[in-house]
Amino acid sequence: MIDQTTNNDRSYTVPKVSRDGTAEAIFLAFLATAGLFYVNLGGAFLSAFVDGLGISRESAGYITSANKYGAAFGALLATFLVKNVPWRKSAFLTLLTLISVDLVSFFLTNVTTLVLVRFTHGSIGGFLVGLGFSIIAKTRSPDRVFGMLVAIQYTFGSVAIFTVPKLVESFGPGAAFGALITFSLVTMTMLPFIPTYSDDEEGAVVTDDQEPPAPALSRGVLFPASLALAALFLFQTSNMGVADYVIELGKDQGFSIGYLSNLLTVANVVAISGALLVYFLGTRFGRAMPILLGTLIAGGFTFLFHWSQIESLFFIANAITGVTWAFTVPYLLGLCATFDEHGRVVVFAGFISKMGLASGPLIGAMVVGDGNFTTIINLATAGLLVCGAFAIWAEVSAKKFADR
Repeated sequence: MIDQTTNNDRSYTVPKVSRDGTAEAIFLAFLATAGLFYVNLGGAFLSAFVDGLGISRESAGYITSANKYGAAFGALLATFLVKNVPWRKSAFLTLLTLISVDLVSFFLTNVTTLVLVRFTHGSIGGFLVGLGFSIIAKTRSPDRVFGMLVAIQYTFGSVAIFTVPKLVESFGPGAAFGALITFSLVTMTMLPFIPTYSDDEEGAVVTDDQEPPAPALSRGVLFPASLALAALFLFQTSNMGVADYVIELGKDQGFSIGYLSNLLTVANVVAISGALLVYFLGTRFGRAMPILLGTLIAGGFTFLFHWSQIESLFFIANAITGVTWAFTVPYLLGLCATFDEHGRVVVFAGFISKMGLASGPLIGAMVVGDGNFTTIINLATAGLLVCGAFAIWAEVSAKKFADR
């Protein structure tokens, strides 16, 4: 369905997709993914530097970590700026800048320069993700949209994981940047069709250019919100710490790049089911039970990576942790969205999520050495179990405050 929405500043009508529809969820998912799509390339992005530039795993880990820390910085900026900027125009300019930085990255080979440039890229992309999160928080069912977001990430991440490692062997690390540019261009074509949003369904429509000021957060919300944010940080750190090194782990077991690319592609396709399950279930069973199940299963199958030399177990560990990642993150973000109807907590959650995604490979780079994957796996398993405890604590605390 398409709505014809009149833009008061222009003499023509702009077609917008209908609110609460699948097209809306897909377009918003692209918007919130474009700035951080390199994360969805998984270990292919890190290995692109190892194989394409011939640098060490440690150096490659610092490059990818810088990209994600930049995203965290950009998401933090978004927390303070998204309420004061015209979001549609800002998104277009941000995407244009991302494409420019990726084009520059094509020609870089020095590790230090790449760290600085990719940090800049991450900062710009992190702001875009925060912008997207602020819009998703205004939809009727943020959990469902976040579910679609993760489904989109895994779908196109699977395509990239299948193709990029093979292209890197022929064209170098530039193949990874080409994938990022393509995704940004597709997202730009969707921007004009995303609806405008109001802060409540009965109120006047808020334009792209201004929104009313939001009241301060209640003190009673801060504690459960902090717990939810801590849970999100631990979940992202733990998963990404393993995911960024999973190709290197496989290579140490004697698996070829082609085999790993195919295996991880299939595992990512399987993982899409976790996100689609969120999209169709929504909060029918609440958030506490899905998060608890997701973190417990994720922890168990992360520990299974200790037996990666067995091909079937290596595949199962990748597939099931992918499913739980795709299933749990939307509920964690949805939990954060419940604390503030104006979207500020969930935008800050974007910053916390990026810090987690960046910290995982950084910790991995600090302990991996020549192949110390055991420590990475153990730390990730522990982090996932603590994450589940924090998330349930946050849910219970939030309900107690609401019942007062």
